[in-house]
Amino acid sequence: MTDMQLDVMAVGNAIVDVIARTDEAFLAAHGMAKGAMALIDETTAHTLYEAMGSGTQTSGGSAANTVAGLTALGVRAGYIGKVRDDSLGRVFRHDLAATGVRFDTPAVPDGPATARCLVLVTEDGQRTMNTFLGACVELTPDDIDPAQIETAAITYLEGYLFDLPLAKAAFRKAAGIARAARRKVALSLSDSFCVHRHRDEFRNFIAEHIDILFANAEEIAALYDTIDVTAAARLAAADCAVVAVTLGADGSLLIDADGLVRVPAVPVPTVVDTTGAGDLYAAGVLCGLTHGLSLEASGRLGSALAGEVIGHLGARPQADITRLLPSGLRFALAGRAFGRKDRAGAA
Repeated sequence: MTDMQLDVMAVGNAIVDVIARTDEAFLAAHGMAKGAMALIDETTAHTLYEAMGSGTQTSGGSAANTVAGLTALGVRAGYIGKVRDDSLGRVFRHDLAATGVRFDTPAVPDGPATARCLVLVTEDGQRTMNTFLGACVELTPDDIDPAQIETAAITYLEGYLFDLPLAKAAFRKAAGIARAARRKVALSLSDSFCVHRHRDEFRNFIAEHIDILFANAEEIAALYDTIDVTAAARLAAADCAVVAVTLGADGSLLIDADGLVRVPAVPVPTVVDTTGAGDLYAAGVLCGLTHGLSLEASGRLGSALAGEVIGHLGARPQADITRLLPSGLRFALAGRAFGRKDRAGAA
């Protein structure tokens, strides 16, 4: 077996997030379903961008947010995703590398522009996303480097990629390599609408390849076509070693071979923006699972990270989240957090 160099290698949509505040009237005027993610074309992306208020731009994408959270904790992480060799592509690469994430996927020299997600945040902190996938559609099985997958303890897959045939093939290649190397494979379902579009494929893929499944209540219910979230999670647990389901203000539930545990949400004085909550929850759980924490302790770390990120605008930590680690793990990971350049180069 190849020696492990990374704790987590993620495969995801490489997207630049443009985040702005808005109101319910703006969502209605543009025909948006609040809290959902819609795919848009480049023309619509330009039109909506012009109509939005001022916002912030940062590298994003669900899996990229998760690995950025992991490296902020001091966990070794890498990323596979496709950007165009353009200004936003360079912003994405610089931002992610600055967090300490290993990102070696070559940029494409031409074709669609780097993807961007226009995130509209209402007063209640809910985010509505409009995504132009752009260069993301250029991710193919050729971008999956077997050496990178084989040397990662867990390969983490972003469910949004199931909308793209070539990216879906890349998923299958990555999962196959990981399994052959006796590594773990994790999947985030990402979006309930995506699950509805690919329910049968998702279920077959999970049964064949997935060890760790992340979902929210809507996604896991959509996967098994039921309103009983706990029952759906138990069905998933028949195929996966670990299932983690976020329940918003009700916390989360996690299931493994030892049974089901419920973890409360961390109270937050003011919910500013829920963007990235699930992504950072996954970071906490993955950190715990790769560093010997119990299932409940891993879930509590996930809840703590989610609580930090929803207290401010944006999907990346803005405080020293190593303080959220159990003391023993904090000591073990000390000095590896916040994307130190020496760590990024040695991963």
